[in-house]
Amino acid sequence: MIVPRKSNQDLIRPRSRRNSYVLPKYPVPSLHETLDNYLKTVHHLVTREQYQTTKAIVESFGATGGMGELLQEHLVKRKENKVNWIYDWWLDTMYLCNPLALPVNSSPGMVFPQQNFQDEGDQLRFAARLICGILDYKVVLDARALPVDFARGQLAGHALCMEQYYRLFTSYRLPGQQKDTLVTQKNNVMPEMEHVVVAYRNQFFVLDAVVNYRRLNETDLFTQLRRIVKMAGSEDERSPPLGLLTSDCRPKWAEARKELIRDSTNRDSLNAIERCIFLLCLDEPIDVELTDLNMALQMMHGNGWHKNSANRWYDKTMQFIVGRDGVCGLVYEHSPSEGIAVIQCVEHLLCYIKETARKPVRADSLCELPSPRRLRWKCGPEIHRCLASAADKLQRLIENTDLNIYRLKALGKDFIKKQRMSPDAFIQVGLQLSFYRCHGRLVHTYESASVRCFQEGRVDNIRSATKEALDFAKGMIDGRATISDAKKMELLWVAVDAQINYTVQTITGMAIDNHLLGLQEMAKELQMDLPKLFTDKTYLMSNNFLLSTSQVPTTMDGFLFYGPVVPDGYGVAYNPRLDQIIFCISSFNNCKETSSAMFAKAVEKSFKEMKDLCVKYNTKAKLCFLGNATYSAQNGRKSRQ
Repeated sequence: MIVPRKSNQDLIRPRSRRNSYVLPKYPVPSLHETLDNYLKTVHHLVTREQYQTTKAIVESFGATGGMGELLQEHLVKRKENKVNWIYDWWLDTMYLCNPLALPVNSSPGMVFPQQNFQDEGDQLRFAARLICGILDYKVVLDARALPVDFARGQLAGHALCMEQYYRLFTSYRLPGQQKDTLVTQKNNVMPEMEHVVVAYRNQFFVLDAVVNYRRLNETDLFTQLRRIVKMAGSEDERSPPLGLLTSDCRPKWAEARKELIRDSTNRDSLNAIERCIFLLCLDEPIDVELTDLNMALQMMHGNGWHKNSANRWYDKTMQFIVGRDGVCGLVYEHSPSEGIAVIQCVEHLLCYIKETARKPVRADSLCELPSPRRLRWKCGPEIHRCLASAADKLQRLIENTDLNIYRLKALGKDFIKKQRMSPDAFIQVGLQLSFYRCHGRLVHTYESASVRCFQEGRVDNIRSATKEALDFAKGMIDGRATISDAKKMELLWVAVDAQINYTVQTITGMAIDNHLLGLQEMAKELQMDLPKLFTDKTYLMSNNFLLSTSQVPTTMDGFLFYGPVVPDGYGVAYNPRLDQIIFCISSFNNCKETSSAMFAKAVEKSFKEMKDLCVKYNTKAKLCFLGNATYSAQNGRKSRQ
C-alpha cells in the first residue's frame, strides 16, 4: 500500500482539501508577445519572401482594434469561466479529432525490464502480482490520496496538477465518425463491480477483482488466470479476433462498432471492456531474438494479426502486456494522460512485484471463486469484412514502421551536469545537430513540455529549432574547417541557453502554440471567417512537426517510445540515464528521405563531437571544477586545524 508522504512543505502550502493544492489557472499570454515570438520561431526556417508575407499577415492580425485583439478579449473571458481555457480545444486537436489508427500513430509503448519465466506458471504468477499491484495503487487513486508531485529544475518546489493520474484506470476512448469521445468514469470508493479484462489468444475474459465485497489476493488471481488459460483452449467457443477492429482508423472502427451494437450480446461484451479497470494481455512468445527493438515492436503493435496484434483493445487507456517469453510492458491510449503519470505508476508496480515476489504464495485459492466469464460476440458478414480490412491495414502499418532503439553509452546526464548544462537542453541541441547532419536544414520541432503547475495542465510545445541551434549546427558541420573549436563551444552555450529560456517560457504558460490554437478555435466558435494568419503557408508548416520529441526518464531499465506524427518525419523519445541515453527513433519506411538507422548514426556522431568539444573547451565547467577543488581544499585545511 502506498503511504502518502509528508514534508515540511505540507505545513506551508495552501490546499483546498487533504493533499490537494490550490493551483493557478492557465494564463492567457500577451497577444503581441505571442505574435512577436511566433515570428522569431519561424524567421530562420522559411524563405525571405515567405517571411515577409507572414510578417505582414501577423502585423495586420495584431493591429490595434483588429481581429487579434477581439479574439484575445474573448479568450480572457473564457479563462474566467473555465478551469483551463485551452484543455478541451487542445484535447480535440491533439487526439480526439485525429482519424488515424491508434497503434504507432498515437499510442506510446513501454518496455519493462525483461523477466525470466521458466514456465507458464511463472508468467501467470507475475501477471497476478501485477494485478495486485494495480489494485493496490488504485486504492490510493480512488481516495485521491496520491502524494502531490513537485516540479524540479526551473520551477523547483511548485506543486503540480495530479488529475492525469486519476484518469489512468477510469478512462476509455470511444470511436466516432468525426470525433472520438474520452469517457471518464468516477472512481469507485466501494469497488464492488471492479473487473479486469484479460486478453489471451485473441479472446477476452472478464476477471472480477472483487468477489463478495472482497478484493482477490495474488493466489486467487493466479487461480483465475489459470482458468482463463484453460478456457481459451476450447476451439468450439473461439470468437473472431475482434480486437483488430480497434486498430483501424477511427471512423472505420466507429462504423464497425455501430454494426456490432445492433446485437445485445455484443453490447454486453463492449460494455464489459469499456468499463474495466485495464486490460491484461497474456501474449504468446514472439519467437525472435529478444533485443530492445523486438521487444519494443511487440509493445507498439504486437507484430501482426498472426502474432499478438489482435490480443489488444487499443481504446482502453492502460494495456499491460505479459509475454510467455518474459517480454513485458504496456501500450497506452494517450488522450487521458502524459507519459510521466504512466511511468510513475509502472515504477510503483515493478517495486511492488519485486517486494511481493519474496513472499511465499499458495498454489491454489482456498475459497470457491466464480469462474471468469468469456466475452462472446455475434458477427455477421459485415463485421468479418471489417476485420479482414483492419488486419490488412495494420499489417501494412507494421511493415511501414521503422523503429530504432539506440543506447548512447558515450555519455549520460551525469557528464552533462558536470558541464554545468541542463541535460534536456543539451540533448535537444544535439538532436537539432543530428537532424542537420542528416538533412542539411532544421525543421519545426515539437518538444513536449509539462504545464502541470496550472489547473488541468497538460503540455505545450518547446520549439527547439531555434536560430541559436541552427547557428551551432552550421558551425559544427558547414564551418568544420573554418570555425575554431572555442567558437563552436561558445555557439553550443548560446544554443543551450536559448533552449533553456524557451523551456521556462513554456512551462510558465507563456509559449505560443496553445495560445495560437486558442485564438484559432475562438474564431471558429464565434463563427468568424478564419483569419489569414491560420491559413498562411508559414503557419501550416509550423504545425507540421517533422521532428517530434519528448524526454521520458525512468529509474528502472525500461524505455518508452512512439511513432512519428507526420508521414515524412521522426519521432524521438529519449531517456537520460546517469551513464547513457536511450534514444527511441521512429520513422516510416515509405518515406525515402527519412531513416531511423541514419538518424541514430547521426546522433552517435553528433553527441561524440559535443562531448569532445566540452571536454576540451568548456571553460565554465573547468572553472567550476577548480572552484570546487579550491573550496574542498580550504575546508580540508580548516578541518585539520
